[in-house]
Amino acid sequence: MSINKVAIVGGTHGNEITGYYLLQKWQDSPELIQRPSLNTSTLLANPKAYEISRRYVDQDLNRQFARHNLEDPTLGGYEQNRAKVINQAIGPKGNPKSDLVIDLHTTTSNMGPTLLMPQSGEFYNKLAAYIKMQMPSVTIFRDEDHKSNDEHHLLATVGKYGVIVEVGPVPQAVLRHDVFQQTEQMVNTILDFAHLYNENNLPDLPRETEAFRFLQSLTLPLNEKGERIGMIHQSVQDSDFKALNPGDPLFQLFNGETITYAGDKTVYTAFVNEAAYYDKNLATSLMEKVVIINE
Repeated sequence: MSINKVAIVGGTHGNEITGYYLLQKWQDSPELIQRPSLNTSTLLANPKAYEISRRYVDQDLNRQFARHNLEDPTLGGYEQNRAKVINQAIGPKGNPKSDLVIDLHTTTSNMGPTLLMPQSGEFYNKLAAYIKMQMPSVTIFRDEDHKSNDEHHLLATVGKYGVIVEVGPVPQAVLRHDVFQQTEQMVNTILDFAHLYNENNLPDLPRETEAFRFLQSLTLPLNEKGERIGMIHQSVQDSDFKALNPGDPLFQLFNGETITYAGDKTVYTAFVNEAAYYDKNLATSLMEKVVIINE
């Protein structure tokens, strides 16, 4: 299946402003995101949250796109309504107008340029290989087998294909030149890939691509009242996509005690100490290394 209509979405979280300013740039110079076989448009997802420089107004917009939520008329919060509007504009989920959705995000975690792929298949396997070939610094993050597409709550899943561009570290509501540049380069590389994919003119791609697959999230240490009693250990801080071995320091308690990782195998961290996840006391995601086979 060819990729014709592409939607680039920014501002899904109102305090991740790199996407907002890239949309402004592309709206001023739309030729930058056009390719001969693509019809590319832009969408500002959460304008009210951007105006108040907050992640969201009522609910996290990037958690509202499961089909049962989109079809539930009783969900009437600001982001719940925005999700329904966006679903009609670039979806609808299950029968979308958009062949590819590229959702732009930033993180306070030290993840560098990261491509998140919520689904699997030949298109994604080839895209991962192409991105790594063109931008070796990009990390591939897979989350495709935990939920069906209908159950996935991410905005990117309303398209036939969808990916998330996630780049950090950058503080919330702050622009960094390197993060802006890496985000723009990743988007251009994805658009180049989609056009070459349409033309059946991709270069020879590596058969294997290293990636990381989500396993679980860990919470910060809490007492019986739900109050925080510790923090991420300094040896884990800023170590996204680095190995965490059984027995390695994981948390430092305020009383001086160190809590070690109690798993039985080596895992890898991501979204380490992400500021946006403090409302849920999430400390880090754990990943395993996988190999994507491009056949």
